[in-house]
Amino acid sequence: MIQPLRRGIAALAAVALLAAQPASAQSILRDAETEALLADMSRDIVTAAGLNPKNVQVVVINDKSINAFVAGGQIVYIHSGLIDAASNANEVQGVIAHEVGHIANGHIPLQSQGYSGAMGISLVSLLLGVAAMAAGAGEAGAGILAAGQRAALGKLLAFTRVQESSADAAGARYLSTAGITGKGMLSFFKKLQNMEFRYGITQSEGSYDRTHPLSGERMAALDAVTRGVPSWNKPSNADIEARFQRVQAKLRGYVNDPKETLVKYPLSDQSVPAHYARAYAYHLSGYPDQAAAESAALIKALPHDPYILELRGQIVMEGGDPKAALAPLREATAASRNAPLIATTFGHALVATDDPANLDEAEKVLRTAVQRDGQNPWAWTQLGTVYERKGDAARTALATAERANLMGDTRTALVSSRAAMAGLPKGTADWIRAQDILMVSQTAWEDERKDRRR
Repeated sequence: MIQPLRRGIAALAAVALLAAQPASAQSILRDAETEALLADMSRDIVTAAGLNPKNVQVVVINDKSINAFVAGGQIVYIHSGLIDAASNANEVQGVIAHEVGHIANGHIPLQSQGYSGAMGISLVSLLLGVAAMAAGAGEAGAGILAAGQRAALGKLLAFTRVQESSADAAGARYLSTAGITGKGMLSFFKKLQNMEFRYGITQSEGSYDRTHPLSGERMAALDAVTRGVPSWNKPSNADIEARFQRVQAKLRGYVNDPKETLVKYPLSDQSVPAHYARAYAYHLSGYPDQAAAESAALIKALPHDPYILELRGQIVMEGGDPKAALAPLREATAASRNAPLIATTFGHALVATDDPANLDEAEKVLRTAVQRDGQNPWAWTQLGTVYERKGDAARTALATAERANLMGDTRTALVSSRAAMAGLPKGTADWIRAQDILMVSQTAWEDERKDRRR
């Protein structure tokens, strides 16, 4: 089940100053099936770039705009709107290849170049200056082009255009080395070009006042590179494409307006992606019977699929019957080899039964989940509930500290880690972990106090 985790990301979703929006105001969408697919889609590309696939993440941001970006480190952020707009998995692979190009080439986000605000390196050809005014931000555009700023702006834009062109070329090479066709990369840039046309930006204007080369320029540069390689006519991986259609439908059902989803996936469509999309749309809009019917159709079609079993269990649990959700969620957890997000949902269902007999199993399942996934505050919330019901105050405090540390709640992390250390046997693994959180939180708290004094 897709889970939004509201956690601050030190980046903005777009490089354009006038369009920038703090990523801390957005949500990361976490879903076991989606994350597994994106890892498989990107693995060969990342390897071709000379990077370790274990260290590179592809993360989905809940944002309807068509964009992707990097913000330092080895994380590629993709907007949900980009996945929605993509015609196939190969287009998303083209985007990932471009962003991996930024990472492999060591491109530096704009904040490292002395520009205020956390600026990522963005894929979309968003505009500055004259283009800003064309998009309706007249005052912003005029301000950017104010006297005395033109030279600095030109230098900045030239710098970013070079990075973008470099990432395009690198991405094309990685696709070729990985044996993946570059057709999707070109067709996605065609989508960006159509966006430029809608904004009234013609290809004859040139790219002087832009952060990125014009999409037409990018397509022309990439065409020769991508067409002249053996992988150009290689068919896309059929399994990846089928999985992408499922994930895309799931995402649409979760993020988009339910009415929009039901129009796109009418009842006459009895495919697995359509059932997926409608199940989410009905569930989130408060139609439990219809959601249950759609999930039942999925179970009938694929009775042992862990992601469908997870969806079934989630719908049943949130329909008010966590006990009945245990069987599908237990099977889903086993079938997915204890995928942490699915295991967390199973642990939540065990806790939600309010049956003390389920607490030991819940503790085991949730401890495994947090050990395998260190970025899941919800799992720590559930584990803390288990410890609280068992009367283990010290480990309840430690779970609270872990969750607060992940969420950036410095004060709670500080107080809870102290309480955990006071109640845990000194020198044990849990005591040492509480000490680590305490030290990190103390430093962060002191830094925050210094910032408030300034």
